[in-house]
Amino acid sequence: MNTIFKITLTSLFFILCVLSGSAQIKQKNIARVDQMPNLPKPFQIIDYKKMAVRFDSTVYDFNAKGKYWPLVWIDKSQNNFPQDVVGLYTAVGDVRQGPSNNKGMFHESLATMGATLGASLVGIDKSNQENRNHVSMMKNYFNTETGWDIMMNNTSPEVALLGGGYGRDWWYDVYPNLLFYAVYDQYPNEPGFDVIARSIAEKFFKADSILNGNYNYSYFDYGKMKPMNNNICAQPDAAAGHAWVLYSAYKKFGDPRYLKGAKSALSALQSQSINPTYELLMPFGAYLAARINAEEGEDYDTAKMLEWTFDGTAICREGWGVLVGNWNGFDISGTVGSTVDHGGYGFLMNTYDMAWPMVPMVRYNQSYATAIGKWMLNAANASRFFYPQYMPDEHETIPQLAEVTKGVIGYEGIIQQSSYKAYENLKGPVAQGDGPLWVAGENPQESQFSVYGSGHVGIFGSIIRATNVSGILQLNLLATDFFKDKAYPSFLYYNPHSNTKKVIIQTEQGKKVDLYNTVSGRFVARKVSSLSKIKIAPESAAVIICVPSGGAITYEGSKMLVDGIVVDYNFQQKK
Repeated sequence: MNTIFKITLTSLFFILCVLSGSAQIKQKNIARVDQMPNLPKPFQIIDYKKMAVRFDSTVYDFNAKGKYWPLVWIDKSQNNFPQDVVGLYTAVGDVRQGPSNNKGMFHESLATMGATLGASLVGIDKSNQENRNHVSMMKNYFNTETGWDIMMNNTSPEVALLGGGYGRDWWYDVYPNLLFYAVYDQYPNEPGFDVIARSIAEKFFKADSILNGNYNYSYFDYGKMKPMNNNICAQPDAAAGHAWVLYSAYKKFGDPRYLKGAKSALSALQSQSINPTYELLMPFGAYLAARINAEEGEDYDTAKMLEWTFDGTAICREGWGVLVGNWNGFDISGTVGSTVDHGGYGFLMNTYDMAWPMVPMVRYNQSYATAIGKWMLNAANASRFFYPQYMPDEHETIPQLAEVTKGVIGYEGIIQQSSYKAYENLKGPVAQGDGPLWVAGENPQESQFSVYGSGHVGIFGSIIRATNVSGILQLNLLATDFFKDKAYPSFLYYNPHSNTKKVIIQTEQGKKVDLYNTVSGRFVARKVSSLSKIKIAPESAAVIICVPSGGAITYEGSKMLVDGIVVDYNFQQKK
């Protein structure tokens, strides 16, 4: 009798714990984000998904009319693979590009892969678009002819000196492989991709083994398998790129060597004594630190890597990080680039791409939900200023030429004081681009409009949705969480207001779900079949997971699972 009573009490306690949830997860600050406004002004969030869809249909129109159009052409050089590929301009009117220049071979994977990924993320099938397989065309960037056997920024070293990478700038050699793996996640059955993905993973694993914790080099020769130095300073944050690719390969193929390599590269990154940020790779290190900690039970210093990502204390790429400020009434906080160049110079592609790892990171470490939600609100608001139709004419270098963008191409960057002497009288923020400097005296002024950066808009487009409350965004945590384990729909909401707000959450019709908040550690709604309202406290965040109603709750260490799928990686039982 007593034994039965004790078991009943234990069972009751367990049920009560499940119903009430776990302890509130204390939110951690990111110092740079603390300097940003809760609600930036002037405030407007454009429809980034709509922009991504329009970019794809407009830019990939081979019959487009207008000065410098079309922006796509057919490259028949068939480098590396026996197929024609579609070239995409890096910037409007770039004289190095097009079918009649450099044998039609000069196009950059940062542009074509980024645009392919961006379109795919918003639901466009780029493997079958007007009888063209743009996904398959990515294979031509896999440089077999160089012996490197990884994805590179161009299809041939013959035109490599015109762009980045090829043994001059390490991030340019590494980043195309992150882009490829992201596209691969979207098209896992594309013929030949498995072989390419394996080759990249093998190269990166061997490179990490050779580097043996020391990434202090300008680049790595993946043909000779030797670390190299040149006139560019060391870029040890390449370790973040290696780690992200190797962990993705581990999740895809299950080879424990890739997990070992990912951890080794991440440890090499963490061991740096100064901020090693160079361009785009550090955010992937922060994301991966959080994910490996959650999934593999490690203890990488996520906070350190987030500080390096945001705070603008980089030494090699001086001041590289996330911008903060109000320039003549315009909040530009959240954009990514140099915090010191002419008072600050944020770039469109960098801002879009930082959301790729930063937003899903919150799945694995919800203690940064408020900080990341606040940063994304600022970044989403400020990013419209790259587009001429959203920036006042008096803050643009060439507003009179904006018609050439057809409403889907933005300036490459926004800067506090223009770096061009002709425009130095303009008050910041100034929308401009570096294109005319790439081929001085030949590239037209229109090359300030960035095709390559604008093509990445689908990253924002797949993540950001409006809610019923102005200023509160719904951020999809799964959209760019590539090679993830099975997961339920997961969303981040940040309330920038000074009072509690009720946000409507729409769920998939026909299915009853329970809404679990990983920040509060409790269920906030039960048996929702279409929509529900949740309360979000002032200047705080909620991470809502839509789990099947009545699902079986189990625990594995710090993980809380529903029907065998992780819902909360950091479940903290109330004491």
